[in-house]
Amino acid sequence: MSTATLAEPVVSLTPSAAEQVKSMLANETDSAGKRLRVYVEKGGCSGMQYGMVFDEQRDGDVADEFHGVGVLVDAVSAQVLHGCVIDFKDELTGGGFKISNPNAKQSCGCGKSFEA
Repeated sequence: MSTATLAEPVVSLTPSAAEQVKSMLANETDSAGKRLRVYVEKGGCSGMQYGMVFDEQRDGDVADEFHGVGVLVDAVSAQVLHGCVIDFKDELTGGGFKISNPNAKQSCGCGKSFEA
């Protein structure tokens, strides 16, 4: 049984983030049937960095869906990402995907890396 059945999802998407992901999926023919995988890895200026890629579900993944977009998180990343909200801003300066992580002790100025 997946931990996505908990009251609070591991990662959630805002409507604007979901629309952007749908648009990206529609433009990539090799991503048909795949979901958005959100993960963390070592790197960046604060020790850990976020990553997102289109992928297929694997054993142990936490799976959820927001506004018609399937989201996958591996079990290790789920521990650090629990409660994260992913938003998308379509702005010339400071636009793109933004991840709000309640578990980050500190984030760098670029918003792409953090300290857990």
